[in-house]
Amino acid sequence: MNWLAHLRLAPAAPLVRLGNLAGDFVRGLDVAALHPDLQRGIAQHRAVDRFVDGHEVHRRSRRRLAPACGRFAGVALDVIFDHFLARDWAVHGDGGSLDRFIDSVHEDLGAYGALLPPGLRALGEGERLRGWLRGYRTVEGVERALQAMARRRPRAGALPAAGAALRRSYEALGADFMELWPQLAQRAARAG
Repeated sequence: MNWLAHLRLAPAAPLVRLGNLAGDFVRGLDVAALHPDLQRGIAQHRAVDRFVDGHEVHRRSRRRLAPACGRFAGVALDVIFDHFLARDWAVHGDGGSLDRFIDSVHEDLGAYGALLPPGLRALGEGERLRGWLRGYRTVEGVERALQAMARRRPRAGALPAAGAALRRSYEALGADFMELWPQLAQRAARAG
């Protein structure tokens, strides 16, 4: 799962929720030096990743994308699963609108910026995160996100091909998400 799923699965406590997002921004940092709530969120982020990456449904979905994306199928799949979460937010969300949820996260990024890892702080200093998360609602938004990721990671040049693979396997990938999400949400609720 990518950023939207990590944020949705996190407890509502702002720093714990941001810690679930920070899990992708702590490489090379001393996590023990971060605020304890951020550490708790990072631990939850890692537990979610372990559960998802080891799940048969996720492996099956990666196989659907592998011909187009190669070893980056898992990265693409995380973004694609965020699409299905955003698309069906009325069912899987927090009871409010997706826009309100995203705005709340963005407000927390501003309020707690001084405590965040530099990469996450930089992400919150503009509209990039807000635009990506809102863009996950559409296949076109997913394609834009994958293209942006490929530009930042030269070795990930196959990521944009996931858009066509998503279109070809849309129903199957959506069914995979629907099978995995309830199990993941239940697991995250127990861990949170």
